[in-house]
Amino acid sequence: MLRRKTESKINEWIKSGKNALLLTGARQTGKTYLIRELLKENKCDFVEFNLIRQPSLVSLLESAATNDMEKFLSRLTVATAKELKKKKTIIFIDECQVYKDILTAIKFLVDNGSFRFILSGSLLGVELTDLKSAPVGYLSVIEMFPMDFCEFITALGIKKETLELVGNCFTERISVDDFIHEKLIDAFFTYLVVGGMPQAVQSYVDENDFRKVSEIHKDIIALYKQDFTHYEEKSKLRLINIYDLIPSELNMKNKRYIFTDLDKNLKFDRYENSFNWLMDAGVALPVFNTTEPVIPLKINKQSNLFKLFMSDAGLLTTSYGRAAQIKILERAKEINFGAIFENVVAQELTANGYELYYFASKTQGELDFLIEHEGKCLPIEVKSGKDFTKHSALNNVLSNKDYGIEEAVVFTSYNVKKEEKISYLPIYMTMFLNENNLKLPQKARIDLSDL
Repeated sequence: MLRRKTESKINEWIKSGKNALLLTGARQTGKTYLIRELLKENKCDFVEFNLIRQPSLVSLLESAATNDMEKFLSRLTVATAKELKKKKTIIFIDECQVYKDILTAIKFLVDNGSFRFILSGSLLGVELTDLKSAPVGYLSVIEMFPMDFCEFITALGIKKETLELVGNCFTERISVDDFIHEKLIDAFFTYLVVGGMPQAVQSYVDENDFRKVSEIHKDIIALYKQDFTHYEEKSKLRLINIYDLIPSELNMKNKRYIFTDLDKNLKFDRYENSFNWLMDAGVALPVFNTTEPVIPLKINKQSNLFKLFMSDAGLLTTSYGRAAQIKILERAKEINFGAIFENVVAQELTANGYELYYFASKTQGELDFLIEHEGKCLPIEVKSGKDFTKHSALNNVLSNKDYGIEEAVVFTSYNVKKEEKISYLPIYMTMFLNENNLKLPQKARIDLSDL
């Protein structure tokens, strides 16, 4: 079984969770498989329903949504041949996006307390417009992404001690052992081709056949486009053209998505819903423009200016074709890896809890990424070539006293190097930038009783 970081949260819920748990994310990121395997590992008594394969079950949930729990429980026992034990059996509902009122139903199901519920679904950001306002105290939501680089090298057998050693090099800004560094760089270039879709990773681990990995990627892209076609017909969206242009747009000099490449007479508001759909579905990752590199970055966000990355680097490199994949694996000098490197950085940072921005100024230049890290603005540049110490825009921003930026990071394929405010880090160290692990400082409770 491929190990995922999300496991700890799911296992915690299995042991002591009282509310319902929902796993969301793009298709093929391993939600269903992970839930099923962890329920088995924990020897749980559970029953699984799939709302796509069993559409008649929707009427069952409608009973719960109207708080007719007696009817719901009677229908539930008929829907499965397995004995359902109150207070013990876990109900796993897959493809829950089929039933748009699932968030209403879940409140009554949790209140009833007869069973515990775990759900998963894709396109939830599209189908459930109120997902972000899920009933507090009744539903916990976990978003799953493709396997990140740390999960990938874990699947390849890296030892925990080695990861800790490299993590310490990141923290202390000291060089990684050359042998370990070269091995990890090789693994990173392999990750550029294999990506993080669990089925593709498992195929690579089992058979080491890049041709089969590419076929899996093509099948996933075809599945995405089936979804696109359905929603294009239903809502007059223009999803396929936008998605197909992402690889070529990322190869442009500034990588910003140019709407007129879709239609020379295009106005953004005509396509805005289509872009939002791809982002909400999790198949495209946005990096929005901010006009000032100062905290909070969102205040100066420009919603109509953005870069659009694919959700998985493996899908991106497959779209570039076999010749590009060969050159990547050979680390050929004549190919520009910039777009693919940046795609991985966008993946890693998004999965690790950051909202992504970029900065572009006619006078100061352009920064690849800006994030809010440990309460400060952290500029990030991604360099795939030898000239990684050349970065005029970064120098300009760091020297601007109005911005007050204390540190910047440049990700490269070379070993750790520190120069004043700039840390040059191997590209694989993106995995150690993690907003999800940060904790707010402890502070004594304020007592106002004497006022």
